[in-house]
Amino acid sequence: MLLCDFHIHTKYSDGSIELRKVVDIFGQAGFDVIAITDHVVNGDSLIGKFAHRFRFTITHKNFNEYMENIKYEAQRAWNKYEMLVIPGVEISKNYLSSEKSAHILILDIKDFIPACESYENIFLEAKKQDALIIACHPHHMRGEIRNTLYLWNNRDIYGKYIDAWEIANRDDVFNVVSLKKYPYIANSDFHKPRHLYSWKTLLNCEKDIISIKRCIKHNKGVAITLFRG
Repeated sequence: MLLCDFHIHTKYSDGSIELRKVVDIFGQAGFDVIAITDHVVNGDSLIGKFAHRFRFTITHKNFNEYMENIKYEAQRAWNKYEMLVIPGVEISKNYLSSEKSAHILILDIKDFIPACESYENIFLEAKKQDALIIACHPHHMRGEIRNTLYLWNNRDIYGKYIDAWEIANRDDVFNVVSLKKYPYIANSDFHKPRHLYSWKTLLNCEKDIISIKRCIKHNKGVAITLFRG
């Protein structure tokens, strides 16, 4: 089983650690697969404008640099730890209302996708890039001021685009996802070192991007574990 975490932030957005150090933390902890998923935040809300002002977001201007650095670190991670590093982003539509807010992981992204696009355009562009679409923390979380409930509340409309849902995020478990029997994964939403110790995904497949995406989509050979090191 591959030990995986597909939801990780660095100083490219609101994480507290540089990309290289993040890779080393997970490599030294024995992970097989990780995804770097810094935020791409919408700019059409007060919260979104704050993120852009203080550079807590990937933008079209620094996306290529971000991807090049992930590519470089992915090669280093494979050589040093035999750990696969997948490029990704977290499309973050942030509003004051939890009912309007949603976060979407795009894994194996190739080209920049603006967060201000409509949901359908975001999903279709991700599909065009053959990227994996994950609805992250789709339900109520403990201790959060703002939740991201839009995708769950509108799953009848957007569920057909979503390849998997986070069934667990950090220390929260979303039982409603399992009740609906959707494809699922579990992640840390890593921002700082202590977040390493959280829910993770286990995959029974080969350690390559095609096999990993297929395993998650088909939801066969997928399990979750509470990683404690």
